[in-house]
Amino acid sequence: MDEFIVKLFQTLAMHTHVLSYLPSMAGLYHQFQYQGAVLGYLQAGNGPEHLLLFHGFGQNHTAFNALTRELDTKFTLYCFDLFFHGKSQWPHNETPLSKAYWKEILGQFLDEKAIVNFSLLGFSLGGKFVLASMEAFPSRISSVYLLAPDGIKKNIWYNLATYPAPLRWLFKSMIAKPGRFQSIVKGARKLNLIDRGVIKFAESQMNTEEQRKRVYYSWVVFRKLKFDQGKIGSIVNSNGINLFLFVGQFDKMITAKNMDRLLKRIPHHHFQILPTGHNGLIEKSIEVLRNIGSKSP
Repeated sequence: MDEFIVKLFQTLAMHTHVLSYLPSMAGLYHQFQYQGAVLGYLQAGNGPEHLLLFHGFGQNHTAFNALTRELDTKFTLYCFDLFFHGKSQWPHNETPLSKAYWKEILGQFLDEKAIVNFSLLGFSLGGKFVLASMEAFPSRISSVYLLAPDGIKKNIWYNLATYPAPLRWLFKSMIAKPGRFQSIVKGARKLNLIDRGVIKFAESQMNTEEQRKRVYYSWVVFRKLKFDQGKIGSIVNSNGINLFLFVGQFDKMITAKNMDRLLKRIPHHHFQILPTGHNGLIEKSIEVLRNIGSKSP
């Protein structure tokens, strides 16, 4: 049980970030609709290439404001709000988002925008949407930029939290009864099981009912977005996709070691460890990413 509590907090912290309320940079905000699902996104820049960006949990499209300003002459950028974030809406309650349905949604978006070839950038939870998009349209992708991506390494504790019905019920019950979560926090503190910074951060993301709903529904609805490293490697290699992967030196959740098995399958890649933790990775990557474009790693 002690190990379960430790892994629970690590998983929660990995999937939670300080919600960004920065004003959007110059660009137009749109809402794309498909069969009741709504994806909000900011379109900015006027570059000749197309770049689709997906943020981390608890953020919104404004997480990429500073980065977008650096890339707006090289790319036309589409900074999405994930479902349960910003103004995006998921109308199917707890029905999981399948890879096939994501392919339909993204395919319709690409058709409406007349986008043929494009690149992808994802941070943390947004990495899952990048990987799903890679599987959906492998031959149309030029480059992929992954920042501490979720979805590379399987997390058995995340599966335990989202698959078995009794545990899903326990997590859902915390929405209306946060005292259950606080009891776990109290026990973790008393037993000194988890880094205090991780506990404090997890608590900050469970303060309000809205935040607790976001945690629960994101975990449950995105649970089908799982990926095989061999398949990812094959897609990158066979389609000549430029892969850029960045992790934070002090990131306790998504580490360089987590990327080893994937990178061994991809001979040509760019991998860099930046001097930051998980939440500072977008900012720290700007200096490196301002030089991206069509260059190969």
